[in-house]
Amino acid sequence: MKRVLLIALVIVSAFVGAILGVLFTFRYVQSSPAYPSIEQRQKSMLVASPRDSLYSAIIPALNFQPAAKAVTPAVVHIRTTYGAGNFSLNALEHYFNPHAQSSGSGVIVSDDGYIITNHHVIENATNIEVVLNNNQRFFAKRVGIDPSTDLALLKIKAAGLPFVPYGDSDLTTPGEWVLAIGNPFDLNSTVTAGIVSAKARNIGILRDRNSLQVESFIQTDAAVNPGNSGGALVNLKGELIGINSAIATNTGSYSGYSFAIPVNLVKKVMDDLLEFGEVQRGLLGVQINDVTADLAEEIGLDVVRGVLVSGVNQGSAAQGAGIAAGDVIVAINRHEVNTVSELQEMVARNRPGQRVLVSYRRNGTTHEATAFLKNYEGRSTSEKKQILRDIEGAAFQDMDYQELNDRELESGVLIQRLGEGKWKKAGISEGFIITHIDKVAVENIESLNQILEIKAGGMLVEGVYPNGVKGTYGIDW
Repeated sequence: MKRVLLIALVIVSAFVGAILGVLFTFRYVQSSPAYPSIEQRQKSMLVASPRDSLYSAIIPALNFQPAAKAVTPAVVHIRTTYGAGNFSLNALEHYFNPHAQSSGSGVIVSDDGYIITNHHVIENATNIEVVLNNNQRFFAKRVGIDPSTDLALLKIKAAGLPFVPYGDSDLTTPGEWVLAIGNPFDLNSTVTAGIVSAKARNIGILRDRNSLQVESFIQTDAAVNPGNSGGALVNLKGELIGINSAIATNTGSYSGYSFAIPVNLVKKVMDDLLEFGEVQRGLLGVQINDVTADLAEEIGLDVVRGVLVSGVNQGSAAQGAGIAAGDVIVAINRHEVNTVSELQEMVARNRPGQRVLVSYRRNGTTHEATAFLKNYEGRSTSEKKQILRDIEGAAFQDMDYQELNDRELESGVLIQRLGEGKWKKAGISEGFIITHIDKVAVENIESLNQILEIKAGGMLVEGVYPNGVKGTYGIDW
């Protein structure tokens, strides 16, 4: 009997032990990993994860070579000279003995020779030389400048050039790989890589006489140094997403942060300069501040992001749209704006007379209003820069294609009448056809205005008389 009880006790104990073992094992499995390697676990989980498709799309794109190869030929070296002084008897002294020099980069954006650079690269320059990636050299004319965005448009007389296509900076996101291409320290065609660190950065480096500067930079950690200014920031498709403009540094060299002007703003400024000769800024006419958590708490706002309107100008686009002090602007054209920088960029993409849809918060409710933008003078129209036909005692006339063809000239401007002034003082006679100034082709009177606008000191004027006699004159401008 005792033997039977002992056997039964052993069986019950085994059964209970098995049950406890199962329970313990279940609990242990729930709280402890059943794999020997975290790395292997991550790999096994990523196989079925949606992130797997994302990674497989990104990893092959990390070959920077296609974008660098496509863009590098369209990034140029820009050399400028300043204050050449009085013209010398040696006509070439102007080029070989300049008073001062500097350099930067530029981006070809059309096959016929339009080039984007920074305003600060060519500011106050009396001569602008462009060196292509293949070492071809051209003297460029300045089509227009916009100090408020630190942009400038140049033109060289060439055809069939490689160019960088525009991308869409709105689609650029933090974490995206980008390439910076330029000429740091006069080292031509330098390519560096990094990621987009942030967008809509305002670092307080631009100044404008009317306080209309727009700083909404793309921040990257791609290495950018002196000489990179005006160069290209591109995505891995080889599309232009920004113009490199500044670095944050205590040493004067790269220290980890670089800043580029977003291409969606660049495109608008370039079109303005091309069509009008100067930028056409559409303004809301408001005084604004960033909304912060502290500010929202202090004045009782129901949002902690956006742009607070602290004042509205009399007769402005904002006043016409019904926007008032105390409103918080949260979107422009339904594009969310969280900072002053973002709002300024979105508005600056528009010309006077164009309308923008403004979304704003007032008394806990979101409203929308259409604002018709105005310029700084309060006008709702864009105006072309005045072209002078009478300059320093000379009256100029454009030449038509047939006249130029008959004289076997590619371009030129005729001095129709000549009175007292610098042209006559230099020895030029009436009827002279100006073909080049400081090696830059004079295509028409508008081109002549653009060239003369930046001249100071001596300049070299080349051309031909109606009888075919060529002339070269030095003018103290």
